[in-house]
Amino acid sequence: MPYKIKLGFPKLSPIQPLHLLLLMLSLFLILLPASGFGSMGPISAAFGLNGGFFCAIEASGKQEIVCWEKNGSSPLFAAYFSSLPPMAALSGGEGFMCGLHALTSQPYCWKSRNSGKDFVPFRFKNYAYSHIAAGKDHVCAVRGSYCYAKSDSGFGNIDCWIISENANGSSSNSNLNSSSVSVFDSGFSVYDPPSKNLSFGEIVSGEGFTCGESMQLGFICWGPNSMDLGVFEVSDSFVSLASGRDFVCGISSLSGEVNCWGDIEHLPLVGTRFIGLSAGSRHFCGIREDDHGIECWGSFNSSLIPKGSGFLAISSSDFTTCGVREDDLILDCWGSDGLFSSSLDYSPPLQLCSPGLCTVERCNKGVFWFNASVLNVPDLASLCVRKDLRICSPCGLNCSEGFFPSSVCGEYANRVCTACSLCQNSTCSDACRLSSSVDSMELKERQWVKKLSIILGVSISGCLALALTVWCVLPRVIMARKGRKGVGHCASCIGNMETEPDNNAELQFPHCTAPNVATQAFRLSELKDATNGFKEFNELGRGSYGFVYKAVLSDGRQVAVKRANAAKRIHSNSRDFEAELEILCKIRHCNLVNLLGYCAEMGERLLVYEFMPHGTLHDHLHGGLSPVNWNLRLKISLQAARGLEYLHKNAAPPIVHRGIKTSNILLDSEWGARIADVGLLGSADRAIDGDSVYVDPDYYKTQAFTEKSDVYSFGVVLLEILSGRKAYDKDYTPPSIVEWAVPLIRRGKAAVIIDRNVSLPGNVEPLLGLAEIAELAVRDNPCERPIMSNVAVWLEQIVKGGFSF
Repeated sequence: MPYKIKLGFPKLSPIQPLHLLLLMLSLFLILLPASGFGSMGPISAAFGLNGGFFCAIEASGKQEIVCWEKNGSSPLFAAYFSSLPPMAALSGGEGFMCGLHALTSQPYCWKSRNSGKDFVPFRFKNYAYSHIAAGKDHVCAVRGSYCYAKSDSGFGNIDCWIISENANGSSSNSNLNSSSVSVFDSGFSVYDPPSKNLSFGEIVSGEGFTCGESMQLGFICWGPNSMDLGVFEVSDSFVSLASGRDFVCGISSLSGEVNCWGDIEHLPLVGTRFIGLSAGSRHFCGIREDDHGIECWGSFNSSLIPKGSGFLAISSSDFTTCGVREDDLILDCWGSDGLFSSSLDYSPPLQLCSPGLCTVERCNKGVFWFNASVLNVPDLASLCVRKDLRICSPCGLNCSEGFFPSSVCGEYANRVCTACSLCQNSTCSDACRLSSSVDSMELKERQWVKKLSIILGVSISGCLALALTVWCVLPRVIMARKGRKGVGHCASCIGNMETEPDNNAELQFPHCTAPNVATQAFRLSELKDATNGFKEFNELGRGSYGFVYKAVLSDGRQVAVKRANAAKRIHSNSRDFEAELEILCKIRHCNLVNLLGYCAEMGERLLVYEFMPHGTLHDHLHGGLSPVNWNLRLKISLQAARGLEYLHKNAAPPIVHRGIKTSNILLDSEWGARIADVGLLGSADRAIDGDSVYVDPDYYKTQAFTEKSDVYSFGVVLLEILSGRKAYDKDYTPPSIVEWAVPLIRRGKAAVIIDRNVSLPGNVEPLLGLAEIAELAVRDNPCERPIMSNVAVWLEQIVKGGFSF
């Protein structure tokens, strides 16, 4: 049986063919039959390596069906799925799906390759059912109305039937064995319960068995293979049931823990309470009661499990699990392991789907009435086609790591989770500390200090702005008091002063007010004091140029000091440094990190820049800082594009950055995007010092960076912004974001790469437009890439809502 296979690998010496062993094992396991079957819910999976597909009930209030197949492909017979009746609930078997009609509660079963055919036998078509459960090749259903499924009146007698190609209710010429056919034809089924007088509530089916809670006998199982489960005298009741080929599991309504019976090797977690459960071929997934996060066990790659988002409904196929996210009702899928599948094996459509089943019940304590208004869909008052029904969803108690509950669950709304970086009081501080990882106290402390520094940076931003204003208005007074040379905005940082700023940037960029920033010469002793002697605890980062330190000047201003490393100091003379300053001093734009000053004493090469209190875009996308929403991501994309456009079009001479990446896009006190590391000494080789995924492929042919090279790098940044994935991540296949995302965009599957860890806006068209711009920017042929001016114009149209090529 599949669950008897040991998936651990023996120790191998370096010369043994480990990759060959993995390949042989994966090919062997792929030949195994499916092991999991669906229970009833708003989302379900039909099993089978060739005929598997997912379906879900969409959330427009019409309860129509949305289905998708493996590899993100839509069925060839999409018109057939669109012709299906509205469904109240779904349950998947092997290669087929069944549902209950939303208005009549009558059953309807279909397969992905038999369009237009209902596989419910004629004799059962006109009955109303409150619950339905599909197994390998059979279906059982509880008579009644689905809207009473969880009330006392939801208990009813059971009908069972076999799914065959000739489901006409009279005779069957299917491949069933003769005994099954004869029993089926006589009006009975081998899957019927032991007594027609038994009344059942929730049921679940597997291969050759069905289990459920009866009003008379409690939890029992029946069918040809039911004795193998070992279910005897179970007195507990269950919140949710899930089954596999030869096992059944349920979430205890008393303890909230998972109990299982049958031939099962992967034991459920002990001590964790769940509200939802699904079973695949070799893995289980459950929805935790506490924070509605996903917990998976068995043969599963934990890195593929979605983080930072709760779920209200999930279902598993052989090696994939899909669910409905609680915050935005968007579908999300993830694979069971790297050998068999990835999160793209079943790439769901960008669709809002129902978080639960419609019912007439009142939403009692511990659940809330899901309010459709949170979806921001015009004219949507309910998620149920019948207006007298509602969806009662379980309350969340806490939030996932990095978030704290800013409001509690009420009658009409779930608890609200807010990023810990926005925490302003001791109550949420305690919650954030408790929810953080206990694996490393040192890591926890560093993260807390980083978040605290962000808050402090925001609080002093007003003081910084005031200090800069005074510095610009009274430069000569300050110069006289400090005794420094070259204070003011100058054409040459070491030379004559200009008293008037260059306003070209203002004329070219009406949305940008070019800052009137004074450039000054600093004493080495002052910068040493400001950085505490260039100590490590003042370090903000490091790059190919050298180290970057946070500094507080004697007048209270916070700045960032770049200190060239020894190699840069040795290989650059004072004339090179002055030439670089000539360029940096002229660059002034609100979307660039502007130069404030410099120091060239005792062989040091120090550059003093504006301080960006909100850190780098990389840290917010990948480094654990507060996530940025879509409005801010689009704003950052546009502002960074404007900064690059300025360098290419308005700087004199035009500047090719050579190092555009998310770590070089900083966020100021107002969350504005600023491009950093412009024109630094030795920048010709900095783009290939470890971030080759950003490098224009044409560079390796020509050995030259051009403006189109910056466009390529910016396209990679757009893909990161859109997907939330790192530019290069070895945990994924392929690891390069370009190789992963571009083929999907070109196949019209841009929705697949959109970051599901951020609540989506009501209109996703701007995000799809962003994907199209990114695809153009990262084309291999530089001639096919747009110029930055075009990119900036397109992004501005997206932000304003009028995007078009």
